[in-house]
Amino acid sequence: MSQPWISRYPKGIPPQLGPYEYDSLIELFEVAALKYPNRTAFENFGKQITFGEVDKLSTAFAAYLQQELGLKKGERIAIQMPNLIQFPIAFMGSVKAGLIVVNTNPLYTPREMEYQFNDAGISAIVIVSNFAHNLQQILPKIPAKHIIVTDMGDMIGGVKGAILNFVVKYVKKLVPKYHLPTALSFKSVLRKGQSLKYKRPDIHIEDLAVLQYTGGTTGVSKGAQLSHRNIIAHNMMITHWFKPLLTEGQQDIIITALPLYHIFALTVNGLLMYTQGVKSVLITNPRDIPGFVKELKKHRFSIITGVNTLFNSLLNNPDFKDCDFSALKGAIGGAMAIQDIVANKWEEVTGHPLVEGYGLSETSPVLCCNPLDGNHKRGTIGIPMPSTNIGIFDDEGNKLGQGEVGEICAQGPQVMRGYWQQSNEGVFFDEEWFRTGDIGVMDEEGFFKIVDRKKDMIKVSGFNVYPNEIENLLATHPKVLEVAAIGVADSKSGEAIKAFVVKRDPSLTEEELKTYCHENITNYKIPRHFEFRTELPKTNVGKILRRALKEEEKAKAA
Repeated sequence: MSQPWISRYPKGIPPQLGPYEYDSLIELFEVAALKYPNRTAFENFGKQITFGEVDKLSTAFAAYLQQELGLKKGERIAIQMPNLIQFPIAFMGSVKAGLIVVNTNPLYTPREMEYQFNDAGISAIVIVSNFAHNLQQILPKIPAKHIIVTDMGDMIGGVKGAILNFVVKYVKKLVPKYHLPTALSFKSVLRKGQSLKYKRPDIHIEDLAVLQYTGGTTGVSKGAQLSHRNIIAHNMMITHWFKPLLTEGQQDIIITALPLYHIFALTVNGLLMYTQGVKSVLITNPRDIPGFVKELKKHRFSIITGVNTLFNSLLNNPDFKDCDFSALKGAIGGAMAIQDIVANKWEEVTGHPLVEGYGLSETSPVLCCNPLDGNHKRGTIGIPMPSTNIGIFDDEGNKLGQGEVGEICAQGPQVMRGYWQQSNEGVFFDEEWFRTGDIGVMDEEGFFKIVDRKKDMIKVSGFNVYPNEIENLLATHPKVLEVAAIGVADSKSGEAIKAFVVKRDPSLTEEELKTYCHENITNYKIPRHFEFRTELPKTNVGKILRRALKEEEKAKAA
């Protein structure tokens, strides 16, 4: 397949990567700390921590893991917490100790935690106290020998940190009682670690750095094996890509509302911005939109990343328009399709475009992104990263041409080696093209467009219907706030479309939506069923879970 997208690369971005900049992620961390020792690296609950302090504390954490706990290179350590300053310290410290990090969603149920921790074979876990009661339930069933517990305010320090911990535990009652008698406190680990000698492990660039679990939103959760090479190559790609948004000689600010245990926030908001000396403002609870907007008003932020539902929620908060957008240079959305109505309103309110990118846990994650120099193309996921090939394939593994719809497949140094302890049969075409499971198409300029998830396609009387198209249309109705579409069993047509709608205006009726659909799409694409809800099931990142809706419908039919 030809590569017409290369002609669309912004000036100065090479189509191919040069030699790797670092021999491991440890060197990446060390270089950033040497470059920007006195700059603020992270801010959370008003507490700021410099690059130099992150380096010192993460090294102390690494020394403790090595010397006191006796953890060896290649052992797995789980980190389970929301966006707190503790996260980058624990993550960098674990990598510095030569361990493989297993990022874990704090909202996992005990059953999900048990599966992931056993599958990964973890030796240790760092967990925020809010979820320690879940760990207690499964502790005898998992291999972890060491537990490190932190309270939310531990890195805030002083009276403010103590008050935060008191409010979280006793006022808001967000810390259920737990009993983990062998658990170590995060603060005591850091204190002790500073008196221990750290030994830099012998890390090869092909060694694993992260097991990034897919989250289980499309079935059993699987661990994508990401090596130091995968993540370093990815960092080089997006360093080139983000140059139009980064200011030489002064510190930019990025808003990190996506959780750092999510691959996009980890490698873009976390690692990329760390290497470029950017301050990352960590938002612990982005679902509290009024609180989130209040925090946004404190910063002249230059970059913000998120998902469609997050941007939509911000735009529907009446105070968001009063934020200071004078320093804003870029807003990037991923994880799910950015709806046209959201992108249009974002630009109207902020004066800056909301551009879309695309990637997966298995690809570190970015495969494609719209150019950030103003030459983006609305409604597309952009063009491939440097050293990345994207192809459209049919089910038999044949490459398709421009304009033909098929499965998006990818080649590149950011693509994982395979799933941890799983058969990788069917994961790659010809052992070199990673199959994303997404249906897409390439246009004449080399821009790619996601049609939908292959597994979510609805078959109505032999016609293919993609939920994204239905959702995108219904979202433009002025009385609709959010929408999800799925296929349900139907005796006549095989499947029928069902739309789940959250109202913006309480007066909205099913008849209004049907009329709107009849005016805008062909008959077989019109939902046969509508259900109004106060909210839709979502991942902690804010991605709507169609799978959960499908499971509900199957349970009703059983």
